Formats: sequence, structure tokens, C-alpha cells
Amino acid sequence: MTSLILRTATLYMQPILLMFSVFLLLRGHNEPGGGFTGGLVGAAAFSLYAFAYGVLESRRKLRADPHTLIGCGLLVAVGSATIAPLMGRPFMTGAWWEMHLPGFGAVHLGTPMFFDIGVYLVVIGVTLLIIYSMAEEE
Repeated sequence: MTSLILRTATLYMQPILLMFSVFLLLRGHNEPGGGFTGGLVGAAAFSLYAFAYGVLESRRKLRADPHTLIGCGLLVAVGSATIAPLMGRPFMTGAWWEMHLPGFGAVHLGTPMFFDIGVYLVVIGVTLLIIYSMAEEE
């Protein structure tokens, strides 16, 4: 089934959903949100595209295999968790660094942010793998 309304709405909604997804990811350290909710919204954006244009077009637009997203996300999450033992601290203890970026001033980066990015990638990968698999069975 092809719907002109769904296709047109998808072209406008997907970028908005992806921006909201990144907003939820970055906001999640101090307020509700984070990698899990951001990943679900990001996966919803590509799922909507799959419903409107087909799974093959959605995979093309994603530009990465969901298996690759899952693997990279796990690598980032586990990597962020193992930094603390290398510094002589307990496993998954947060570590923060301060960087000075021109135009932004002092920026605080920490392992919790990288852990959230890993969760974000895993959730997008797993959700899209499930949705694409179910949609391709037809």
C-alpha cells in the first residue's frame, strides 16, 4: 500500500524525529531521557520511513546495517565502563574530563555520556533489526 499522505508526512517527520532523538540522548544525564529513549525515537524515525517507502529504502537511508550498530554500541558501552578500572577505580565508575573548545568554552565529557551513546546505538540496532525482519517476511 502506498499512501501519498504517509510519504509526504514522512519526509517532514523523519528529520524532526531524529533531532528529537539526539536531544533526548544529550539531555538524559540530568533529566529524563538518555540513550534508551533517544534510541527508541531514532528507530521510530527509520521505522516510519520503512512503512512509507519500504524496508530496502529505509536500510539505504540508514546507511549502516543494524548488526553493525549493535556491535559498535556494545563496544562503546563496554569501553566506557572499562575506563574506570584502568584508572584504578571500580568498574563503571564515572570519569570526567574538561576540554576547552573555541566558541563553547569549557566542555565536560564523561564516561556516562559515552555509555549512553553505546546504549543509543544498541537500541536503534535491535529495534530496527526486529522491525525490518518482521516487515521483510511479507
